[in-house]
Amino acid sequence: MFIFTVQRYDVWKYYPNFLRNSENIPKFAAEKENLSDSGALNASKQNNILKFNFQYSIFNIKMAELLDETDLQILKTLQKNAKLTTKELADAVHLTPTPVFERQKRLEKKGYIKKYVAILDPEKLDQGLLVFCKVKLKQINHEIADAFVRRIHRIPEVTECYNTSGAYDYLLKVRARDMKQYQEFVLNKLGEIESLASIESTFVMSEVKQNYGINI
Repeated sequence: MFIFTVQRYDVWKYYPNFLRNSENIPKFAAEKENLSDSGALNASKQNNILKFNFQYSIFNIKMAELLDETDLQILKTLQKNAKLTTKELADAVHLTPTPVFERQKRLEKKGYIKKYVAILDPEKLDQGLLVFCKVKLKQINHEIADAFVRRIHRIPEVTECYNTSGAYDYLLKVRARDMKQYQEFVLNKLGEIESLASIESTFVMSEVKQNYGINI
């Protein structure tokens, strides 16, 4: 028996990895009982059912909705090379093409794969200047924030934009040809935003690490 304390919704942070690494568990059941703030996990060898008992909620868990190791391997492989054919991808994960094709389409449909893009070389395309620009607005509310975001989406020099905590409200990743073009961007595009209070620019001297994938 394993005893662990969780809040009502914190359970979702704990069980996916446990289930993913568990073997011979064909189905799951959740029952509501009058317990304390701790949850009790009981594994039955006879019927291979896990019972999660929580004070507040009943959770129905479907194994098909969880990613297994093959799904993760497909995602890892596609992160390295999205141009692989279905056969090449199947060979990489040691499966036949048909189930790999079905898994890939399911991962796309579920939103695990957002899109496939080509990564261009900014140096070869005369966009070698990389700047991280911190932006502070005069005031912040939903209307002002929405207007700022809409404006940023229309500025092609801004390749990424993040709403951040701290002294500044937004962090922009900006690509430009050179310092002169970046200055024009600041004066003629960013500077025209009425809600803008101040900016702080950090110029990248060299890119030490650039990994487009995520650690899974």
